[in-house]
Amino acid sequence: MEKLKILWADDEIDTLKPQIFFLEKKGFELSIFTNGYDLLEDTKLNPKFDLVFLDETMPGITGLETLERIRQSGFKVPVVLVTKNEAENIMEQAIGSQISDYLIKPINPNQLLLCIKKLIDTKRLVSEKNTTDYQMAFRKLFMEISETENYQDWVTIYKELIQWELKLDQGADSQIQEIFAQQKTEANIEFSKFINNHYQSWFNNTGQSPVMSHTVLLNKVFKSLRTDIPTIFILLDNMRFDQWKVIEPILLEKFNLNQEDYFYSILPTTTQYSRNSIFAGMLPSEIEKFYPEWWLNDNEEGGKNLKEPDLLAQNLKRSIRRDLKHEYWKITNSVKGKQLIDNAHNLLQNELTVIVYNFIDMLSHARTELEVLKELASDEIAYRSLTRSWFLHSPLWAALQKISDQKFQLIITTDHGTIRVQDPSKVVADRDTTTNLRYKVGKNLSYERKDVLEIKNPQEVGLPRPNLSSTYIFAKDRNYFLYPNNYGQYMNYYKNTFQHGGISMEEMICPIIHLQTKSVKD
Repeated sequence: MEKLKILWADDEIDTLKPQIFFLEKKGFELSIFTNGYDLLEDTKLNPKFDLVFLDETMPGITGLETLERIRQSGFKVPVVLVTKNEAENIMEQAIGSQISDYLIKPINPNQLLLCIKKLIDTKRLVSEKNTTDYQMAFRKLFMEISETENYQDWVTIYKELIQWELKLDQGADSQIQEIFAQQKTEANIEFSKFINNHYQSWFNNTGQSPVMSHTVLLNKVFKSLRTDIPTIFILLDNMRFDQWKVIEPILLEKFNLNQEDYFYSILPTTTQYSRNSIFAGMLPSEIEKFYPEWWLNDNEEGGKNLKEPDLLAQNLKRSIRRDLKHEYWKITNSVKGKQLIDNAHNLLQNELTVIVYNFIDMLSHARTELEVLKELASDEIAYRSLTRSWFLHSPLWAALQKISDQKFQLIITTDHGTIRVQDPSKVVADRDTTTNLRYKVGKNLSYERKDVLEIKNPQEVGLPRPNLSSTYIFAKDRNYFLYPNNYGQYMNYYKNTFQHGGISMEEMICPIIHLQTKSVKD
């Protein structure tokens, strides 16, 4: 095994011979310098090193100045500041300069060893622990997946799987990651069976049903409205639970978390159906019945979500039964995002402000079409990373930070999620059939029955019927629908893309998060 190489600069290096000897006996390779200049010159000649120790009070250039030049040269290795000075301003400068750790002289050899292990071995130690912990949890998860028969338990399983997925992102044996991926796939297969067996019963009043798209505003938002402080309700189109978890730490810098809740998206898990239902407080068939001029079926031309503000206004009238000052925003581009920042304080003049933000949905669609995004979001880890990076630098977060010193409550949710599809499933249909890869609605559909949930009586699950013989089919787990024409070409084109419309935990189990600014008192 190759020795770890450590660079150490200290103008009193002779006094550190016992510590240096100790580290060399432990198998580390050390390069010793009496000033920062010599250390920097060595990095130019020998750019491969793993860790740097810097004395703060060296003559010529200080440890902090040396650190700054190391960073300017592009080196990302851990740097430890060694100092006799415990002054607060020195520590603040050091932390601001991206030190990895600091040690106060005199240094105990075991302190050194612990520091090195923490900085160099952390990834390996985390990986080993995550691998061991997941091995122990595997059997429990297997039993839960096999035996679960209610919608609450499926939420618990899904959130447990996400917790493990995020942990294993930080490091785990590659074989364990493959085992986890297979277990998650098995979970979605069982979840699809559960939905196949229970979904229609959620609409016939014969048993318990979860809060779903058409009841989420009434049960999870309107009941939480307060007359003393405003509420901002944000719908991030296409956001999955795991994507929520990667932006959660950013939000918690400015907000307190009150509740992490959930609801189930209706089928199809698409914007046209689920988001219209959310704002209307109605199922799609009810929207078509009561507001026929506001509903367009799949085979009709025109924008399918243009009446969300009107549906919301009617829902508020029915549900709140009093005048409630509200405003609706839809952010689809950078110009709208800039307007949101500029008007941030005006949002607090409403009792309820609704913001629909479309970036994650655009990201998933663009990833299908653009080769560069296929590379950038090549897997689940990268997809989460892109989501986090977008949110951190988004106009939305800028607007929220701008008003975070004011009192308001914040509710964040989505309309549905996405799943990375893997397995093609052939469908034969006429030209009027919808083009979505995860669901189809049309006449005379021919399909692999094992791959789908079929709904021959759409109105039984709150769906419109464009024609008397219309049937809906929904892809289960990781399937995606393809027509026989150019089957091989489209199979390769769409495989591993993120799609929505069908049945999976990722698409159907949606987060709804209640937060408030830190100045709010309950």
